[in-house]
This record gives sequence, structure tokens and C-alpha cells, in this order.
Amino acid sequence: DGCGHTVLGPESGTLASINYPQTSPNSTVCEWEIRVKPGQRVQLKFGDFDIDDSDSCHSSYLRVHNGIGPTRTEIGKYCGFGFQMDGLITSKSNEVTVQFMSGTHTSGRGFLAAYSTTDKSDLITCLDNASHFSEPEFNKYCPAGCVIPFADISGTIPHGYRDSSSLCMAGVHAGVVSNTLGGQINVVISKGIPYYEGSLANNVTSKVGPLSTSLFTFKTSGCYGTLGMESGVIPDSQITASSILEWSDQTGQVNIWKPENARLKRVGPPWAAFISDDHQWLQIDLNKEKRITGIITTGSTLAEYYYYVSAYRILYSDDAQKWTVYREPGMDKDKIFQGNTELYQEVRNNFIPPIIARFFRINPLKWHQKIAMKVELLGCQFSIGRAPKITMPPPPQNKNDDFIHSVKTSLQTDKTTFTPEIKNTTVTPSVTKDVALAAVLVPVLVMVFTTLILILVCAWHWRNRKKKSEGTYDLPYWDRAGWWKGMKQFLPTKSAEHEETPVRYSSSEISHLRPREVPTMLQTESAEYAQPLVGGIVGTLHQRSTFKPEEGKEASYADLDPYNSPIQEVYHAYAEPLPITGPEYATPIIMDMSSHPSTPLGVPSISTFKAAGNQAPPLVGTYNKLLSRTDSTSSAQALYDTPKGQPGPAAANELVYQVPQSVAHSTGNKDE
Repeated sequence: DGCGHTVLGPESGTLASINYPQTSPNSTVCEWEIRVKPGQRVQLKFGDFDIDDSDSCHSSYLRVHNGIGPTRTEIGKYCGFGFQMDGLITSKSNEVTVQFMSGTHTSGRGFLAAYSTTDKSDLITCLDNASHFSEPEFNKYCPAGCVIPFADISGTIPHGYRDSSSLCMAGVHAGVVSNTLGGQINVVISKGIPYYEGSLANNVTSKVGPLSTSLFTFKTSGCYGTLGMESGVIPDSQITASSILEWSDQTGQVNIWKPENARLKRVGPPWAAFISDDHQWLQIDLNKEKRITGIITTGSTLAEYYYYVSAYRILYSDDAQKWTVYREPGMDKDKIFQGNTELYQEVRNNFIPPIIARFFRINPLKWHQKIAMKVELLGCQFSIGRAPKITMPPPPQNKNDDFIHSVKTSLQTDKTTFTPEIKNTTVTPSVTKDVALAAVLVPVLVMVFTTLILILVCAWHWRNRKKKSEGTYDLPYWDRAGWWKGMKQFLPTKSAEHEETPVRYSSSEISHLRPREVPTMLQTESAEYAQPLVGGIVGTLHQRSTFKPEEGKEASYADLDPYNSPIQEVYHAYAEPLPITGPEYATPIIMDMSSHPSTPLGVPSISTFKAAGNQAPPLVGTYNKLLSRTDSTSSAQALYDTPKGQPGPAAANELVYQVPQSVAHSTGNKDE
């Protein structure tokens, strides 16, 4: 009466004292006899050991023996609170006896241990979790029997499990190991997530879990895809059932819950059997042999119809005539799968080893109110190196044809046995060719796209450098030839300006024109710059004169000050342009007559301009004269200077004049 949780598998198992992990009762005893295949040995590992040692292992202890029966020999006797046993206890044969004795005591949890054959060198117990290992990825062997009521897990696949979860119990929930067989797990550690979902799978309930620093997942073969119930790949004609629920509601509408309604996540009613007994079934034809690794079920999913199946069996066949009930290897009983506990929740069960079959049948054994369900199958394509088998279409089903063939043979003859040749058969030969082709095309495409990107980047960079070489504010290269300079004379705002180059003209042309006609005949290029003011005399003018500054000052101009203004005012280097509507006056002409050989020395330069009002400007120097223009053109000594090169009193050389601006001349002024 001292035996607790116990699962003894053919290659591994788990055993614990009664009431573990609570204090074991007084005066109890339990003895386990473990056998493995001949030629193998047994290794024992303790996950927890806490036995009272107040009487030096006299009344409370754990004893391990080689062999079974009267011929057994003792390996060791153990007791102690929190006893830590390093390493494994190994037998000398394929049989081991474990004896637990609990005397009078007040504390002590007892023990939990795992065993396996000695070829499983990486054996762990059901109490180990991910936080016990520092490697980011590792392989361990889980013993059978790790679905224990005193261990918790949080999470689900594919998101992962909280690091505090039992590794082996999570492996059973994920479907990578069997609780009755145990198996190898490949664990990957990664960063934790804020929230872990809960679910029911393989008779293990995963709870909702909070944030953790890390989580773990399992590496698998990847054969867990859906086989076509939800997506519709399996047509309606390939889904049949033993009976169909048909009924009329209060409005007189006929409701038929047909087999094709049994598609997972499909909106609407499920499939339901007309009669609720253990002879009903739902059958799915996969059209060819598939590798089936699991099944997901729900109830009716209709709140007003609280129907669901809570337990069922699985049968499979190649010809829909002879059916085999699914059993786990080494077991002589049919596997009973846990179904739903309510009508909405999705419950998953995995087949270890997988089922290889074309026809798949679900036989409900327990249900709530009525048999009703929706399903999806998990698995992948099955391909194995063997001769193709011709499969005939199934004959019509009879209502009396509910015969179920249950195989009672050993593991070697059971069709559900997982054989080694099934491994690595999910890849067809055509996939290898596709992989080789992709290995060539992908690098070539990457190189082509990389080259195009480099060319575009270089072109963009060269264009930017060219723009920088022109200057941020420079004109484009086609605007540097000066054609814009010639075009500005046609703009209305620039028509009154003049180029800095003096206009040359002959006296004969001037003599035939009236003074007012002269400016209109002289067409020159517009000046680009405002011309400098004549220093000192601006105060006597109503408007400022405009002309382009000279490149350099002449010596005579710098030395002479013909307008000795007492007030020296500072003006801008360039005068403001003349307003369009204001009056304009002739530009003063500054002449150095000393450069002409026909002019006597000392004759001053003569300027012509209109004075402000009738007041003549002050005279500067002994020989300076201020002359006003007249309308008379008959005088031999005209007040206008005569250009050189024409008959008259001037010298033979041609004179150069600034072009007078177009102004109205006054006839009322006379010489001072």
C-alpha cells in the first residue's frame, strides 16, 4: 500500500512513493519489479529523495536489488532528508527490484525516480525543467510516465513553453514523446514572452502562464501540417458517417447535420449522429496513403446545442474493408483518446508512432447529450521506397457493416508499429532537383540585383558631384556664353540702361538730327551694373545719374575736383536705378582736353548738364564753365562739343562721348 505514481514501460518508466510530494504515511511498503529486454541493463536516477533517517535507515529506507525474487542481491540501501545522489544506480542484469519502506516518522516527502536501459545515457526525470540546463540547445531522454498530477506546464506549440515547465511533461503535451513509451527530445532555449496560453493536448492540460525570462521549444520532423478538412482539399464526397442527424425546428425548417459539416473552424453546425451509441463513426478518405500524426477535435461550437465527444477510438484501413484499432506499441489494449470537455475548445491528440493509411475513422465512446464534432487531421505526404499498391474504391456501406477488426497480435505484427524504414521518407526525389536548381538561381539573382543597385548609386553620386562642381548658385553651363547678356536689352525694365562701352558716332550723323532724336538713334546693350555717381554734385541734382563704374580711375580724374562741394557725403558704390516715371537728365560728360593736341594747355574740361532750377552751380577753378544747352544749331561754336573726325574747329582725331540721356532741354537758360 506504499506505491505512488507508477508507469513501467518496456524501456523506461517512472515510480514514486505514495502521496508524493506530500509526507508519506507511516507503516507502508511498496515493491517494484522492473524488467527490460534480455541482454540490456537497467539504470536508475532519482529526481527527489527525502526519507526520514532518524533511526539510521532501520525503519524508513529505499533498497535496490539486482534481480527479482529470492535470488536477488542488494545494490544499496538509502535514506536521508534531501539526499543528493550523484550519478546513476546501474544493475548487473535486465531485472531490478526497488523496495520502499516507510516506518514511523513525522516528515519526509518520500522519493521520485526514473529508470531506462543503459543505452539512454542522457536520461532525465519528470521533475527536470529548462532552468536546470545552461546550454541553448540540448538532447535529453524522457522516461515514460511523466504525465504526473503534481507537475505544471505553461504554454503550447508553436509559441513555446515557460522555462519553469517540466521538460518531459511539455514534450508529451507537444506530441514529441509518448507518455507510455518515453522518448528523445531536442530542446531549444530562447527569449521568454509576456504571456503563455493554455490548452489541452494528449491528456495534458497546459495552464496560462505569466512573463518569464526564457522559454523552450522542441525540434520535430515537421510532419504536423493540416491534411485538408478545414481548407476543403478533402471534398465532401470523401467524408462519410454511420448516421446523420436530421430534424425540424419550431419554424418547420429542416436541419441536416451532414458529415461534410465536420470541418474544423467551419462556421455552422457540426456533424452529428442520429443515434448516440458506441457504434457510430465518422470516416475520412484521404484518397491515398498519408502519414497521419495527429487529430484536433471540437464540439458543436453552437451555444444552443451543448454537444461534444469526450472520448473516442481511432481506426484506420487501406481498403475500407479491414479496420485496425490504434494501439501504442507494446500495449495489448486499444488506445482511448481524451476528447473535449466543452463544445468550443480545440483538443489535440498525437499518434506516436504515426498512422500510415488512406482511410481514417473516428469511433466515439463517450459524449455529452449527443454525438457531435468537428475535426482536422495533422500529418504529411507519405512516400516510401516500395512498390505501389493498387487501392480499390470503397464499396457502399451497409448499416449493419459496423464490424471492427481489432488487432491482438504482438508488436512485430501490428500494422501500427513504427518501422525504421519510414524515417526520412517525406521528401520525394523531385524536391532534390528543385533544391539544386534553387541553389544556382538564388546566388545569380542576388548578384544581378546587387550590380544594378551599385550602378544606380554610382550614377547618382556622379550627378551630385557634377552639380557641386558647377557651384550651388552658378548658372548652368549653357548660360555662361553671354547670350543672356544680349537678351536683357529686350526686357522692358532694362531698356533705359546702357552698356559701359561708349558709343562712337560721327558729327555728320549728329548734324542731321535734332538733339531730342539723338538718344533714340543710339541703341546699345543694356548695362549690367548701375553707373557710379559723379562725386560731390549729387546734392545739386534732382535725380541721381546711373552708369557702370570704370575698371580703374584715370589719373586726371583722380587729381581734379571740378565740383568742390563743401559737404562730402558718402553714397553707395552704385547709384540707385532711375525710376521709370521720373524725369531724366543728361549724364554729365567729363572730358580731359589736355589729351587733344589742338586744345591749348589749361583749357578745362567742359560738362553739360541741366542745373536745378535757374540757379547755376558754383564754379570750380579759374577755367571751369557751366554751359546750358540751346536749341540753336547754326552757331559755328556750338555749345555741344563736336566729335572728332568731322569738319569743325575740333582736332582731326575722333572724340569719344558718353551718350546723353533723353531729357527735355530748356531754352530759357543762358551762359553765365
